[in-house]
Amino acid sequence: MNNTTQSLTAIALQKFKKNFWGVFSFGFILILIFISVFAYVLAPDNSENANQMHLSVHSKPPGFKVKMLLIPVGQKPNATLYNYFFGFPNSVTEVPIESYTIKNDIIHYVEYSDEPSLNIIKDANLSAFGENVSSTSLVKDNIKEKTFYLGTDKYGRDLLSRMLIGSRVSISIGIVAVIISLIVGIFFGAIGGYFGGKVDALIMWIVNIIWSIPTLLLVIAITLALGKGFWQVFVAVGLTMWVEVARVVRGQVISVKEMQYVTAARALGFGNFRIIFNHILPNIMAPVIVISAANFASAILVESGLSFLGLGAQPPIPSWGSIIKDHYSYIILGKPYLAMVPGLAIMSLTLAFMMMGNALRDALDVKE
Repeated sequence: MNNTTQSLTAIALQKFKKNFWGVFSFGFILILIFISVFAYVLAPDNSENANQMHLSVHSKPPGFKVKMLLIPVGQKPNATLYNYFFGFPNSVTEVPIESYTIKNDIIHYVEYSDEPSLNIIKDANLSAFGENVSSTSLVKDNIKEKTFYLGTDKYGRDLLSRMLIGSRVSISIGIVAVIISLIVGIFFGAIGGYFGGKVDALIMWIVNIIWSIPTLLLVIAITLALGKGFWQVFVAVGLTMWVEVARVVRGQVISVKEMQYVTAARALGFGNFRIIFNHILPNIMAPVIVISAANFASAILVESGLSFLGLGAQPPIPSWGSIIKDHYSYIILGKPYLAMVPGLAIMSLTLAFMMMGNALRDALDVKE
């Protein structure tokens, strides 16, 4: 089948498939979305916000291993669907230990410490671990060797778990910010471009004012007005990115509003808003899709900057920007990986969206 009998969508899809880096970036983004959705299933520390702290093993390198004594702190609740998506309540206290002995229904254990002189020996009755617990079952069920594949942060939390759950913030901020920017930007851009005159002048005046304010400063101002919080940041970022969409949509509407199919729709007596949303917008979505991919990457960077400044997702919610904020000083203290791991994650995700946007631009280019 040749291109003359194929739809424009099919042609664009074929061109996109031929772009290796575009397809690779799209696959990478899909994998990361899957990881963020099932983060608590995949994370070694599946407690809420991966907030299990072990101060005695803080700032350890990737691959660090230590024995953990699991001391029950209450009855283990039954897992629900909610827990698999939003974390499990802590039913045990994890205590890093160096060694242990069991005598006469009492376990003697030495807590882990980098300084041997500071080792603390503690005792606990086996009954504290449950009824009818034997030494054999205690060793099997309550003493585990834990591996921190990406090391631990300065509070002794599992960095891999924090990274996996923190990916939710970056993915979510991109999705919500892009949706808000599309809704606001398409509406104002289409109205201004179609009606022109004073309506267009007023909209462009508002766009130019917002455009003249540095994005980060505007986001900070909106965040301070709405208050610090998870959803406030999403709204603030989205409300600063609609101007790019509005300018693109306005320009596209101006270029197509005198086309024959629009003139025919007017002649048939269709209303202005029906013409805009049913006839014009479906034919100008190609550049909007491309700029949405770029806005997704920009939203991730802005959120990371806000979290670094302490205005993004608030502790204990993990985000890649806040992880960098907590550990950027470690770059000169011989443990740069604590800040480099989230930095590389931000760079990889942003680069993937930019490369996918470039691939979409080439695929949707009707001139080629």
